[in-house]
Amino acid sequence: MDLFKKIYAYDTAKKAKEAGYYPYFHELTSKQDTVVHMEGREVIMIGSNNYLGLTSHPEVIQAAVDATLKYGTGVSGSRFLNGTLNLHKEFETELAEFLNKEDCTIFSTGFQSNLGIISAIAGRNDIIFSDKENHASIYDGTRLSYAEVIRFEHADMKDLEEKLAKAPENKGKLIITDGVFSMSGEIAKLPEIVSLAKKYGARVMVDDAHGLGVMGARGRGTAEHFGLEKEVDIIMGTFSKSLASLGGYVAASHEVVDYIRHNSRPYIFSAAIPAANAAAALQALRILKREPERVQALHDIAEYMRQGLKSKGLKIKDSKTPIVPIYTYMPIRTMVACNQLFEQGVYVNPVIPPATPIGECLIRTSYTATHTREQIDQAIDRISEVLTSLEGFNE
Repeated sequence: MDLFKKIYAYDTAKKAKEAGYYPYFHELTSKQDTVVHMEGREVIMIGSNNYLGLTSHPEVIQAAVDATLKYGTGVSGSRFLNGTLNLHKEFETELAEFLNKEDCTIFSTGFQSNLGIISAIAGRNDIIFSDKENHASIYDGTRLSYAEVIRFEHADMKDLEEKLAKAPENKGKLIITDGVFSMSGEIAKLPEIVSLAKKYGARVMVDDAHGLGVMGARGRGTAEHFGLEKEVDIIMGTFSKSLASLGGYVAASHEVVDYIRHNSRPYIFSAAIPAANAAAALQALRILKREPERVQALHDIAEYMRQGLKSKGLKIKDSKTPIVPIYTYMPIRTMVACNQLFEQGVYVNPVIPPATPIGECLIRTSYTATHTREQIDQAIDRISEVLTSLEGFNE
């Protein structure tokens, strides 16, 4: 059988384009900001993860420019060999200190971070307990690890405990959870997870990609939010969201981080992030430390949006984070709504199967500390108009 048979048979995207409801790959022609230019339109952006509004901050941009002039456009090698810059080490030291961890190392992407961390620390004699709604990179990282993987029902602590209780005592145990779940905006039940980990001798890893800069009084993430920074063994995160760049990190004890540095294949065999990415993320971190009020501004604008959507009678997932999903129920209705909103100057993201069950599709909206209430008011009105016009559309 021809390997490409399934490729030639794939026509889902083609059908969506022909029917006019394909909602993906819109082209930006401006900086990522609260208002962007896309395909000749000025669009209110409520579909990015630019939580602190730092992607267009002049200090962050200048840091990237200065680093490029000093170090060039790339490092041409892995961290393990010729690719470690003093800038990388400076950033790791500051990030570890910010997160109240002994050590930190950075990866080329957030996705690669989970692949590299999980596959390094878990092996054939270990068991990984993973929330069923964890990010795709966690799923792939567990596959690379060769550990036994046991998935527990989303945020179901009874199910997690039942599975932990059945695990052999002579197996290493790792519980992995998103800190903030990227589609729903839900916050992990971290206090209960930590308690169960202590009871059953497990370690805890939190993917805080959507928690850094978002949760906690100073934006240190989900562990800070719950006062559990010392109890969480491993914190992973990204630079592509609050830190306005590209890359990822692991923060933990010195022993754990050093083991990953010397045993993680995705870390050892990938080129290090360019200086521009590291410098931009470092400057964004420094702004977060200097201006922690951005975290509260982010939550204030998200709450303003939640209340506005409710006032229009729209059903939302009532999260406590800057991710505000709006129910649209059916896949084609969701994509049609996203396209109509784009045409009316509001960018949002469709969430359809397999990311959500059929019948529970969503429009995922997310907010930035620098959004204005005027921008949010416009978005609320247009979302309400579009979704009201599609009532009864059940595909």
